[in-house]
Amino acid sequence: MPEISSSPDARHEAPSQTHARKAARAQRTLRTPGDLLESGLIDRDALADVTRVSQRYATAIPDVFRALIEHPDDPIGLQVIPHADELILSPDEDADPIADDALSPVPGIVRRYADRALLKPLLVCPLYCRFCFRREHVGPDGGLLGDDDLDRALGWLSDHAEIREVILTGGDPLMLSPRRLSTIMARLNAIPHVTTIRIHSRVPLAAPERVSGELLDALETDRALWLALHANHAREFTQAGDAALRTIIRRGIPVLGQSVLLRGVNDSSAALEDLFRAMVERRVKPYYLHQLDRAPGTARFHVPIEEGRALLASLRGRVTGLAWPTYVLDIPGGHGKAPLGPDYVDLDSGMIIDPSGQTHALGAA
Repeated sequence: MPEISSSPDARHEAPSQTHARKAARAQRTLRTPGDLLESGLIDRDALADVTRVSQRYATAIPDVFRALIEHPDDPIGLQVIPHADELILSPDEDADPIADDALSPVPGIVRRYADRALLKPLLVCPLYCRFCFRREHVGPDGGLLGDDDLDRALGWLSDHAEIREVILTGGDPLMLSPRRLSTIMARLNAIPHVTTIRIHSRVPLAAPERVSGELLDALETDRALWLALHANHAREFTQAGDAALRTIIRRGIPVLGQSVLLRGVNDSSAALEDLFRAMVERRVKPYYLHQLDRAPGTARFHVPIEEGRALLASLRGRVTGLAWPTYVLDIPGGHGKAPLGPDYVDLDSGMIIDPSGQTHALGAA
């Protein structure tokens, strides 16, 4: 059976130690409306609504994120605390906004581009984002890819020689046990045409204690390996998270940053500047700033594209180019990501705009 490891050293513990560790961890990760009420993250008046939300969407707030929440409506609390508005559905929302299901040739595989594919070995996360575009599927009790389905998924990858990059996502691949992760990496490493492996994860910041030598040993591969770190606010970078990132980078794994533009979380020039600077200062290259995918019940996080373009434009010249991500929309229906700008050149008029907003002749360029 597939394994999820709740501790890097779980295989070496006595049963009593394992039970004690699991009990302690259960206390640290808030999962139920009762947990949220007891911790002060919701009021008793909100309990009934949050209970209804929790019956549909999973909740998990690990201790490292709980410690960062100063108020339920602050940039950390908004990302992880269930809210009654999640039950309000808009006509333009979709349970599968980027067509994961429609573009899945076999369980665990999503193919949206010619040269790469997603492999989803599980749908478990260290925390559950209230804006997640896979929120209909992720949760602590489901989504593990069984041995037969994993064999089928890896066989599909092996049979398609045009696939050069495999992106491990989910869920969060770093929630797998090191043994299971090592098996997957070894089998990907044995596919000749797979030259690049990318892992998408929140674990280094949301569950930094998992970044152990055993876990990193499991990632050993001859292929080019990249880690895409999901972070939406500068306060997510804690001392423990910084230590986890240093450990990863010392293994020679380059780290990219990806974020979602979210109302109330990072929808200001200052918040984005702080976030991108925090990444670069930790050797994390801001890669993508995502326009929100319109999953059910996420309207409260929506920032219009024109506002997003203006926010990104406001940072040009204020932050180093190393801190400049590509602002993208994952086109609904599974048509892939498209850059949203902002734009600086008008070829028809032959003019170009500098970072301060001044217009100049493009010349012979």
